[in-house]
Amino acid sequence: QVQLVESGGGLVQAGGSLRLSCAASGRTFSSYVMKWFRQAPGKEREFVAAISRSGDNSLYADSVKGRFTISRDNAKNTVYLQMNSLKPEDTAVYYCNADPSFGITRSARGSWGQGTQVTVSS
Repeated sequence: QVQLVESGGGLVQAGGSLRLSCAASGRTFSSYVMKWFRQAPGKEREFVAAISRSGDNSLYADSVKGRFTISRDNAKNTVYLQMNSLKPEDTAVYYCNADPSFGITRSARGSWGQGTQVTVSS
């Protein structure tokens, strides 16, 4: 089972940018589809973005498409989420997920990190 540690969250003004990182332990990082989810206060956890094992394919929630970019570096066992043009409604705890399934989906399976808080002020 892979262990995940997120970092890079913080407080930013609307329109600003943040880059989240998720570092994974183990030597099988490239065998996981990596995903980001987020959970705002009082709301259910929701899908944000996913990237294939090789990094060639990605999937985004409509709410972040064109503003967020997911990427991965398999040599560094790390997945990233570049977040631009941030809005107050992006405020949430962001979680990294390592999914052992085949194919890219919006559902979650596998291991979770502890989360990193992103707060966007208006």
